[in-house]
Amino acid sequence: MAIAQIKNLQRRLGLLEQEAVSEVSRACGHDLWQSLGFDALDVIEDADRRARANYYYGQLQAVRELSDALA
Repeated sequence: MAIAQIKNLQRRLGLLEQEAVSEVSRACGHDLWQSLGFDALDVIEDADRRARANYYYGQLQAVRELSDALA
């Protein structure tokens, strides 16, 4: 892969990470989940918000794994 392609992929992964963090925070209503981890999502009472938080948390984990693999 060319250096330009890797940098572009890293930029896109960064944007996806920002989106995922923002959406999980929005679904939780706070940023405490970042220090508490996945367990903080289980206490969300609204099923739709909990599902959205779980989806974006999974996306966040995938993005971080891909970013680590590229580093």
